[in-house]
Amino acid sequence: MITLTEAAAGKVKELLVEEGRDDIALRVAVSPGGCSGLRYAMYLDDQLSEKDETLDQFGVKIVVDKMSVPYLSQATVDFVDSLEQSGFTIDNPAAQGGCACGNSFH
Repeated sequence: MITLTEAAAGKVKELLVEEGRDDIALRVAVSPGGCSGLRYAMYLDDQLSEKDETLDQFGVKIVVDKMSVPYLSQATVDFVDSLEQSGFTIDNPAAQGGCACGNSFH
C-alpha cells in the first residue's frame, strides 16, 4: 500500500501535537476531479470505517478507503521544505499522466 517517508511522518506528528489529539489518522484518498480526472486528498481524520485500510508507519496511522487503494498502492507521501517549495508531495508511479498544475492525474 502507500508509503510515508520519515520526513512526512515527522510533519504529521507535529500537526497531531498541535491538535492535541492522538486518535487522528492521516487519510489519503483519490477523488474525481481536477483537469486530468482524479485528484489527491490528504487530511487528518478521526472518522474511521471498517471499509478503510489502515497501516502504521513511523508511528503515524495512515488510512485509505478501499476505492482509493488501487490508485495509491505504489504512491509515496513525502514532506518537502526547500526554497522552491514547502509541503506534502505525492509521488505515484502508477499514475498514467498528470496535468500542468500537478494536482490531478489519470
